[in-house]
Amino acid sequence: MVLTRWFGVTESEADRDKSAETSDIEAIAEKSLLMQKNAAAMQHRSLCRGTHASGVCVRAQFEVFDVSVGRTPELAARFAKGIFAKPGVYPAVVRFANADSNINSDFKPDVRSLSFSVDLTRGDKAGEGYSRQDFSMQNATTLPINDSPAFLATIKVLTASNPLVGLWSLSLKDKLKVVRTLALAELQARQKIRPYQQLRYWSTVPFRHGPDDVVKFSAIPAPDNPACALRKSNPKGLQDELTRHIQEDGQMSWFDFAVQFLDISKMTYWGETRDANFWIENASVEWSEAEAPFHKVARLTLTRNSKLSPEESEATYFDVTGNSTPDSRPVGSINRARCPAEVASRRARAQATGQKSSVN
Repeated sequence: MVLTRWFGVTESEADRDKSAETSDIEAIAEKSLLMQKNAAAMQHRSLCRGTHASGVCVRAQFEVFDVSVGRTPELAARFAKGIFAKPGVYPAVVRFANADSNINSDFKPDVRSLSFSVDLTRGDKAGEGYSRQDFSMQNATTLPINDSPAFLATIKVLTASNPLVGLWSLSLKDKLKVVRTLALAELQARQKIRPYQQLRYWSTVPFRHGPDDVVKFSAIPAPDNPACALRKSNPKGLQDELTRHIQEDGQMSWFDFAVQFLDISKMTYWGETRDANFWIENASVEWSEAEAPFHKVARLTLTRNSKLSPEESEATYFDVTGNSTPDSRPVGSINRARCPAEVASRRARAQATGQKSSVN
């Protein structure tokens, strides 16, 4: 479809400029550092994370279920890959955050995130050579940024001294990509503001699940996760409510962790099926849950009285590429683009704060 192609969705691999991807990714990393620096300068503060600047870290437990229960042997074998190959219980560190690169009031419209790191050295996978596996999720089903060309075009505008002039300097095709990206981002940010522990989160981008499958993830909150009314007069209302919850409530919040298989025989876009690359490369295209359901395979449960100290929180980071097993590598254009940018941003923050652990 010509219309979707012009607005940033890549219909086929023939439309993708693979030769430009390496230079695009290098430019994205450079512009990401500039955006991180600009955000700090504008708010007269030291460097924070390039995105998700404001958040709170707590400890948790990640329990992998026996995926054979209630499933056929064929389906169970499909689930049983990587960390999900057998039941186990692992310690985890969780960070709830706001997506913006600026430190804003928690009540400013924004996408919320749940990122967590599973410690594989203290569970049934110990000794297999992988110390951790990271997950990064948002309370939106897709990313507004479709791929690395859209990423680069958008970050050029966001870091320009005059965004309107920056937008005008782009080609018509890139202008449309930026408009689409910013419109989707605005729609995602305009969700009802609710406590972090009561939101549902999605990985938004795909990952390998063994040698043959590709999946997305979702963290689904328990229907009775406790929370108190939010006080909008408190600019850290979401973070403070999460802190209050793990310090005061008798029942700790938990999330069912579910996987969604890429199924090109059932998934459709504008009424038509597409090949696997279409679904993998277009991060802004939703995988309909009605066509490809989520399956619960694990549970993430917050730990009482486990808020990390400011120093521990500052040293905490998440890297879904660097901290993945061969069975769980991220795939797609956005995943290829974001890793160098995140590493560069993390190193810049570590140099500014002296946190050596942030660059490991």
